[in-house]
Amino acid sequence: MATGRTHRPATRSRGIPEATVARLPLYLRALTALSERSVPTVSSEELAAAAGVNSAKLRKDFSYLGSYGTRGVGYDVEYLVYQISRELGLTQDWPVVIVGIGNLGAALANYGGFASRGFRVAALIDADPGMAGKPVAGIPVQHTDELEKIVREDGVSIGVIATPAGAAQQVCDRLVAAGVTSILNFAPTVLNVPEGVDVRKVDLSIELQILAFHEQRKAGEEAAADAVPPVAARKQPSADQGPDGDVPAVMPA
Repeated sequence: MATGRTHRPATRSRGIPEATVARLPLYLRALTALSERSVPTVSSEELAAAAGVNSAKLRKDFSYLGSYGTRGVGYDVEYLVYQISRELGLTQDWPVVIVGIGNLGAALANYGGFASRGFRVAALIDADPGMAGKPVAGIPVQHTDELEKIVREDGVSIGVIATPAGAAQQVCDRLVAAGVTSILNFAPTVLNVPEGVDVRKVDLSIELQILAFHEQRKAGEEAAADAVPPVAARKQPSADQGPDGDVPAVMPA
């Protein structure tokens, strides 16, 4: 079985922009839903709407994959699922370790979508000795003392950090030193990594703050709209008024 240690996605060598790479999972999710409904083909407009992107941007993204669809027919759903999965490296097995098995880490361990998307949770790791041996999602938790051994023996190249902020950098350093080259960080802190290590950060509080900004802006716009009187309620100049709204000093004969 292939592992993440010896096989890397080909996206960078093929010159696919990072922005396009970030949208490929959106297309794959929409295409998978279509495949599950046995939909054979899909137009760029339909797929773009399902993925929440612009159809012109979708066609440009697919051009990097060498997929242009068929005029009047659209894109073959099953072929696109395979093509995007291959580009994302999901046609092979990627062993993943999750470090920090608190509420969030346990929730991630119980997520059922990993296996169907090419990821295998190889180990769950926590610093609490009391957690050692306890099963979470059917996998026994191991102590952080075993981290380097686990990474080496399972050929792990992707690590998930779900620890408190204060412990995240140390965990990151140990993962990188052990050979992990991609990290998904849920800890509310910025990680410093050497060149060649990829980090993706997921910060729920930041996302909520961004939504709060938009809610505040919408509320301000609504308040401003309510403060402006309707056009129909404004005083209209009468036929006897001049251009400035006053009765002319000299009335026409």
